[in-house]
Amino acid sequence: MSRESRKLARKRENDYARDWKGPYRSYDLIKEATIAIGVVIGIVLVLTILFSSPDDKPSTVQQWSRATPVDFVTTAVSELDGSSGIATYGPPYNHNSDGQHISFIRPQKWFGVDHPIDTAQDYVITPLRQINGEPLTQAAVSVYEAAPAKLQTAWTDAYTKALANATPTAGGSALAIKPGNYGPVPVMMNALLRYAQGGGLDGALVNNKQFYQTDYTKPLLFMADGGVLSDRAQAQHLLGEQWGMMNETGSFPGQTWLWLYTFWYQIKPFTTSWADNADIAVMAVMGVLSLAFILVPVLPGIRDIPRKIPLYKLIWRDWYGSSPEPPKAGA
Repeated sequence: MSRESRKLARKRENDYARDWKGPYRSYDLIKEATIAIGVVIGIVLVLTILFSSPDDKPSTVQQWSRATPVDFVTTAVSELDGSSGIATYGPPYNHNSDGQHISFIRPQKWFGVDHPIDTAQDYVITPLRQINGEPLTQAAVSVYEAAPAKLQTAWTDAYTKALANATPTAGGSALAIKPGNYGPVPVMMNALLRYAQGGGLDGALVNNKQFYQTDYTKPLLFMADGGVLSDRAQAQHLLGEQWGMMNETGSFPGQTWLWLYTFWYQIKPFTTSWADNADIAVMAVMGVLSLAFILVPVLPGIRDIPRKIPLYKLIWRDWYGSSPEPPKAGA
């Protein structure tokens, strides 16, 4: 360092070390920070009130069984006789079907059952066995389990038909149906209805071997087989034909970037001949489109489309002024 540089550095240090002789102004940092935080909180609250989605209460089996007991019992009988949507779904819940597929591509079958659900046992028999102080209910379950499969089917089929004209009794804790040969099924279903209305079934369906009881798969699938979730989705404009994932609760805008994915569910053949395999078909279409988008820079013809747009030449006018060829894609 030269002598002049050292002198300048020393002078600068001396200037920094001098006492300030000018006026002072008080500054309250705590007050300033409090005002700033208060303003930000106020803005957040206003925006939350204006633009946030409503915090609706979740649907529960208890609420469902109290609001529509006939639908609840009808769904429970379909779980008992193995005719429900979940009972016939296949992997990952059971082996009762191969699941959705495209030709030889069967991902559900390949991955297998990793969340086994026996609808009769999990939704009806086991919860009923947990009810204490009702010997008549336990006897009815024992009679049902001891009966041949053909007789069980006859009972549940007859009871399902009778449910078409069933009405709740006073208080809604049981169903009144016309007399018939239903075996022990009415006793079992009325007991399950009371158990659900008391909130016991909600707890029974999330009870598992995990330390934290946070697996709500069973109650959600149970309600999905009934009408409670579809009715709520209809009211909130969340059904597939209403552009499902395009909305959050009610009319609030949701994930608009999913429009291309949900679009395919609205048109043929996804709504007709491909309806049974619509999910995997839509995934395949979106996979092909995504791959094509990723490969745009290397696809001949497609990668040259921008150079045919006049705006492109305007942006690259300096290049065109010095070179007869536009830049290659990826250059």
